[in-house]
Amino acid sequence: MTVARIIHYHHELPLDFDQLLLGIHADARADRMLDPFTQRFHQVVDHWTSRPGFSCAVSYEGREPTGFAYGAPLTAGREWWRGLLGPAPDAAATFGLSELMVRPAWRGQGLARRLHDALLEERPEELVCLLAEADQPRVRARGESWGYRPVGPTLPVAGSPAYTVMLRRLRPTSS
Repeated sequence: MTVARIIHYHHELPLDFDQLLLGIHADARADRMLDPFTQRFHQVVDHWTSRPGFSCAVSYEGREPTGFAYGAPLTAGREWWRGLLGPAPDAAATFGLSELMVRPAWRGQGLARRLHDALLEERPEELVCLLAEADQPRVRARGESWGYRPVGPTLPVAGSPAYTVMLRRLRPTSS
């Protein structure tokens, strides 16, 4: 299966965009849909799509959505990695990569990496940060192979699984 295209979405989101993301999520996380935290994904989508600077890359095979990656700039001084690094990087501009999902039928073809790179290719921030579920060592290993480094554990919200905060430079530091 070859994914023909990746489309970028920003502030002007199509009608029912949330349903597009929720459909991919339901397929990608079908084995976890009874988990209460997984069932709150619609709240996560509402939160992120309303953030300033929201950006999303969605892959399609024909008209079929096959995966997505999205995020938004993190609030300066409140980035996920603050407090885990000492000294903290000088860069104040950090993009938070919130979600990256690929439907099962399209996994194992490099699509996750294509979505990741497409989402980040034009970001102006110096850093990108993501949270990898602590009980998913393959996800953490993938992040490390993409240039991220683990910086510490976090439990971002009540009822969430434990995560490892991972950080990567997008741009060289400005002098």
